[in-house]
Order: sequence, then C-alpha cells, then structure tokens
Amino acid sequence: MLIQISQSDHVSDQENDYVKRLLTILNDKELSITEIMLQLGLKHKPTFRKNYLNPALEKGLIERTIPDKPRSKNQKYRIKKSEKISK
Repeated sequence: MLIQISQSDHVSDQENDYVKRLLTILNDKELSITEIMLQLGLKHKPTFRKNYLNPALEKGLIERTIPDKPRSKNQKYRIKKSEKISK
C-alpha cells in the first residue's frame, strides 16, 4: 500500500511523521483508539488525538467506521477507501 502526503497540504514535518505512523498502523485494519495507541506505544489520549488522529481526520486520510456517532464506544478508524492504492 502506498500513501502519499503532499507538503503542499500545509502540515508540519512533525505532523506528517505522526500521520504516517498512524497510517502505517492502520494499514488495512479497523482499530479503536485504544488499539492504535497501544501499537504506537502511547498513553496520553489528548496528545494522541491532537497529534495523530485529528490531523489525519482533517486531511481526509482516515475515516470513522461509525461516522454518524463519533463518540461511540464501538468507534474504530480505518484508512479512507479513496486513500488506498492497490499495487
């Protein structure tokens, strides 16, 4: 899978690194915030949301599995279908 994040998207290099790590973890999976944070080795949820989750959602790179209920306890995240590029 190939994901490209353009510098013209006006995100910092640090933010790009965080988003790339998140996309690598998600790959072709649907994971909850807890599962993603565990795989990234993170423990502080607000920092995770600010640095990883929100930038990826704002750029349209990932999506919620239950979009009409963003605060659902069953919410998971996946790479947005339009971002997946088959080899």
